[in-house]
Amino acid sequence: MKFLIIIKQFYVDLRKQRLRTFLTTFGIVWGTVATVFLSAFGEGLYRQAETSFKGMGDALVIVWPGNTAKPYKGLPKGRWIRFVDEDAQLLKREIPYITMASTEYNGSGPMTKGRKNVTQDINGVSPEYGIIRNIIPEPGGRFINQNDFEYRKRVVVLGTKVRDEIFGQGVNPVGQYITLKGAPFLVIGVMKQKIQNSSYNGRDERRVFIPSSTFKTIFKRNYPNNMVYQVSNPEYTLFIQKKVYEVLGRKYSFDPEDKEALGIWDTNETVKEMKPFFEGLKIFLAIIGVFTLMVGGIGTANIMFVVVKERTKEIGLKMAMGATRGYVMAQIICESIFIAAIGGLVGFAIAKGFEKLFPIFKLEEYIGTPVVAFKSAVITVSIIGLLGLMAGYFPARRAAHLNPVEALKL
Repeated sequence: MKFLIIIKQFYVDLRKQRLRTFLTTFGIVWGTVATVFLSAFGEGLYRQAETSFKGMGDALVIVWPGNTAKPYKGLPKGRWIRFVDEDAQLLKREIPYITMASTEYNGSGPMTKGRKNVTQDINGVSPEYGIIRNIIPEPGGRFINQNDFEYRKRVVVLGTKVRDEIFGQGVNPVGQYITLKGAPFLVIGVMKQKIQNSSYNGRDERRVFIPSSTFKTIFKRNYPNNMVYQVSNPEYTLFIQKKVYEVLGRKYSFDPEDKEALGIWDTNETVKEMKPFFEGLKIFLAIIGVFTLMVGGIGTANIMFVVVKERTKEIGLKMAMGATRGYVMAQIICESIFIAAIGGLVGFAIAKGFEKLFPIFKLEEYIGTPVVAFKSAVITVSIIGLLGLMAGYFPARRAAHLNPVEALKL
């Protein structure tokens, strides 16, 4: 019954102070929108950056041969290391945490189709390379398979930009022939468009892929430029790196502690390094939103002080008739919490609306899509509740300590 009376009184006050209540509630609404949306923006930006970076490959490590910087077992320093195709399988066999591995050859040459003639980056790879590097073919096509590799077939997979330049945008060239370095190649697939903001030999969309066995024949090359491998658990990447130095050090006779003998880019470590930066950005954006929300809380406190002042006689009459201080405080605090709750609910609805409508602007590739994370929602709700409580407590405390006799004289 008391709760219904509080609700009724809140409604009466709301009607009396429509403009003031609206402006106060708007402060909570705007603060909630700012807090939720800025946190969602930070979360979306982080997820987009992570997705874009992993577009190059998930749990990917690239290894380049280097130049020894230390003498080892009577051998001088300054020796160049040169990989061979068997090294990829050697790493898989010796290091269980490596699930897939492939050597990679890089070259360039003329590519023609009819009157179209361009100089194109050409990569010789094994079948596992497509999985390691997230080279997913469009429907109707495929990536290089073991049969292509073993029989040195002249087949090619095109990046999307290469396809568009040679055949036209959106054309399916699977089954057609192009000429690479004067030899005919059958197009077996086109890479599906992917988000990628990192690379080491250029974006995949501007590359073409052929079996490394075919590449070696056409380019007359026996030594790959680098190797790529994928790990089963990114938490063990440093341990795996150490094992790579040990395995290849035994084969090529260099000191496993000689970091110049190999060049390793572990993208898993890069992702780990990115996370603190984006966590800091999310916290910074959230703080801005919270300060905005606090302004709304101060507005709520102000209106509750006004309510107490205007209802001084009413409060004095209630206390004279036996109302306890606890009852008076509860009424004021509940009204304050109602205002905060209404503003919070409207603010959440607006923020969720922004989240749903944001893809219309087509900015996902640059700043991602805002994501209202559960943790951010819980924190925002807690802050709104605390603000509502604090905004009502001090006016309520003042009202509860009024002298009934003096209050009735005012």
